[in-house]
Amino acid sequence: MIFKNKKKTITAWAMYDWANSVYSLTIATTIFPIYYKAVTTSPSGSEMVSLFGFEFINTSLYSYAISAAFLVIAFLNPILSGIADYSGRKKAFMQLFCYLGSISCLGLFWFTENTFELGLILSILACIGYAGSIVFYNAYLPEICSPEERDLVSAKGYSLGYIGSVLLLIVNLLLISFPEFLGFQKNSTLPTRLSFLMVGVWWAGFAQITFKNLPKPASTQKLTKEILFRGYKGLLKVWNELKKQQTLKTFLFAFFFYNMAVQTVLYLATLFAAKEINMQATQLIITILLIQIIAIAGAYLFAKLSSRFGNIYALIISIFIWIGMCVCAYFVQTAYQFMVLASVVGLVMGGTQSLSRSTYSKLLPKTQFTASYFSFYDVVEKIAIVIGTFLYGYIEFLTGSMRNAVLFLTSIFIISLFFLGRLAKKKILKPVS
Repeated sequence: MIFKNKKKTITAWAMYDWANSVYSLTIATTIFPIYYKAVTTSPSGSEMVSLFGFEFINTSLYSYAISAAFLVIAFLNPILSGIADYSGRKKAFMQLFCYLGSISCLGLFWFTENTFELGLILSILACIGYAGSIVFYNAYLPEICSPEERDLVSAKGYSLGYIGSVLLLIVNLLLISFPEFLGFQKNSTLPTRLSFLMVGVWWAGFAQITFKNLPKPASTQKLTKEILFRGYKGLLKVWNELKKQQTLKTFLFAFFFYNMAVQTVLYLATLFAAKEINMQATQLIITILLIQIIAIAGAYLFAKLSSRFGNIYALIISIFIWIGMCVCAYFVQTAYQFMVLASVVGLVMGGTQSLSRSTYSKLLPKTQFTASYFSFYDVVEKIAIVIGTFLYGYIEFLTGSMRNAVLFLTSIFIISLFFLGRLAKKKILKPVS
């Protein structure tokens, strides 16, 4: 394909990470969770909230909302990826989900204690938009670069995402920390809600660079009922082909378990720190900034580790670090301790995610239906998040502590090592030299 290893195309592709990572940082992991906890905690300190007549612990409900969003996208993606493969509308559906997510972020500006249900629904829709666009974004990777370039190209995407999201978070942090300089009252929620507005504008705006420069489909077909359900047929085909692709299947088992734990940590770490350690909002935002800055180097560090030791051993190293962090998180008591732990999270966060995507792309068989294979990857990822976040919230509900849920995540990481160890014995994806 003429677009492979073309610098302009690769940069445009990576710019979508720059565009959408502001959702991941501001909405999914920092400002929105902090704001959500503040809005859903009563002046008396009660953390119980009512949703459509049912009572929930506010943080458990947040976990369930994340689970619901990823459950929806897990069901939708097979249909959409099938449409993308067979009708040539990969970019169109990437745009559709991008705009769903960005508009939902704009709507969060109106989320207050009086519009709790609206805010929760919009947060779910924003999550669906973010997750939905990623499957099409990932599916472009094998089309725009050759296998030997994918580790660095994948890392470039994550690194641009970290840089862009950090820049906007710094602006939002200044806005929230010094509202009086812009004429806002000290305790006003307006600066926080403006940050949600800026996320929506940033996401949709910078995505135009990607949409303008990604390769156009060779041809498009009219959508029919048969094409509509080919996504599930494609998913079933991939499932059946995995019986003959033991290496790919083993990697997906490993990915399922460690991704379940990694994503749960990333989505719920902020609430853990706010609830279990009583960290203040400013401390939390600064901590997340620290994570993102370190993650920029981490993504490239693990790309280098993979080039020296191979993808599988690099992933094994990262999982051992994750296990150590979960054990430490169970005992952490102070904001300083959490910040040190968070620095290590930043080191492995980008590397684990980037290597997972590039490793999977390297293990794929030669096929023109890349979207179906990445849809399968994406469904595995989303189901893992559904199970991880739901069980995390349920364990907190049963035991009354998020710390006990952290022990659950430790066990999940250990299970993933079993499958990665099997791949290591096969000596696959070894470094060239």
